[in-house]
Amino acid sequence: MHPITPQQPHPLFNTAATRRMEQQVAAALPPHTLMQRAGLAVARLARALAPHARTVWIACGPGNNGGDGLEAAMHLQHDGRRVVVSWLGATDRAPADARQSWQRALAAGVTWADEAPPDMAATDLCIDALLGIGISSTAPARAPDHRLLALLAALQHSPAPVLAVDLPSGLDADTGQFAAGFALPAPPAPRHPPAPRHTLSLLTLKPGLFTAAGRDAAGSVWLDDLGVSPQPEPPTAWLTGPALPARRRHASHKGSYGDVAIVGGEGLAARGLGMTGAALLAASAALHAGAGRVLVALLDDGQMTIDMAQPELMFRRFDALALEQLTVVCGCGGGDAVRAVLPAVLARAARLVLDADALNAVASDAALRAGVASRAGRGQATVLTPHPLEAARLLDLSTADVQTHRLNAAQQLAEQFHCVAVLKGSGTVTAAPGRIPTINPTGNARLATAGTGDVLAGMVGAHLAAGAEARRAALEAVYIHGLAADCWPAGRAMTASALARRVTGS
Repeated sequence: MHPITPQQPHPLFNTAATRRMEQQVAAALPPHTLMQRAGLAVARLARALAPHARTVWIACGPGNNGGDGLEAAMHLQHDGRRVVVSWLGATDRAPADARQSWQRALAAGVTWADEAPPDMAATDLCIDALLGIGISSTAPARAPDHRLLALLAALQHSPAPVLAVDLPSGLDADTGQFAAGFALPAPPAPRHPPAPRHTLSLLTLKPGLFTAAGRDAAGSVWLDDLGVSPQPEPPTAWLTGPALPARRRHASHKGSYGDVAIVGGEGLAARGLGMTGAALLAASAALHAGAGRVLVALLDDGQMTIDMAQPELMFRRFDALALEQLTVVCGCGGGDAVRAVLPAVLARAARLVLDADALNAVASDAALRAGVASRAGRGQATVLTPHPLEAARLLDLSTADVQTHRLNAAQQLAEQFHCVAVLKGSGTVTAAPGRIPTINPTGNARLATAGTGDVLAGMVGAHLAAGAEARRAALEAVYIHGLAADCWPAGRAMTASALARRVTGS
């Protein structure tokens, strides 16, 4: 058993693959062996997380996930703790293994209760063994049992730490979304920080733990492979490990790390909506991420010729850019003005990052869409960096559709536009044609502020300009971008401009 951290990559397996592996190893072992191992693993982690716990409440569902919880209850009761179990199963309908674990818990002398303990404040640890991987957010909605909902509500609002067995109940293992009817409304803002949440994933790690709603629901994630080695299957996705650029050689110069051109920043005169700040944020990020030179072509009719706070930035007219020699970051704050320059950018830029208004322009124009897709055939690298709404426009879907299938949406973008796609959000997904998608493990809610996406676009441009191939450049930038937020000094507000100054190149 070990915690999942950003220090190494991990393969992720969806529900179908996990079930195939589970059936394979179960067939090779005596009956009840896997459940015994799972229950013992849960009990061991419970002891480590709450070594001084005297009262433990375990909510157990009617299936094998509940059986894992019953098995853990037996071990924790033998430790001398007071274990209270709310079991939704029935002895005449429970799976054989779960029924055997119920008998073991009964013999151990656990306390049985139909409902959650009335005084949750007196409970030191809660264990969620209600549903596991036995639910899908894409299946037809069904009304959950009222007892199940009551137990789920008690777990969600628990003032005590919660340990989920395999998955937080109601969370889809494949998508990171809650199934209809299982996402309970958030409680009122607490006076104290919420209790810690933990998840012990059994046998495999599931993609839904690391993207969309999964990251908040799962809390800290642990893996126990139950001591088995099933025949390997291709992973559904990878959880990215450290993606850091190569160390720079002493014998190098600014030309070794390429030129990045930022094209964007519609001026105030165009529509009364000045957006030069977005382009300058991308430029600052490219500069601090290690680009050899950063050129800035603002779409503001030449109103700005120097940034006194960043005199290293070199301002250029768009028509003066040698696009064939540049890594171009296009769209940050571009507004409507970016449409006029996009055909030239798509046709000529050697390496290209499309963000923000450039993506919106592409989404609404068939010729521009074709222009993006044709770049790969000319050997021109392209990276798209949409947030979910921009991705929805590109795919002609709703934002909810994109968020419900984040891995699939990113892969569709990559295949449709023959590029690398970076679908931003909690657990940013990076996809490339013919490659297994990745989920980034770094980053937090500090990034939910204006301009951080522009910073990421500039960073991707810097990594591309330094010579990384498109997928690698995206993985490096996304990882470092999130890591900067994870390492942000406590108590200090994070702004996009401050973030851009903290990112580092190779």
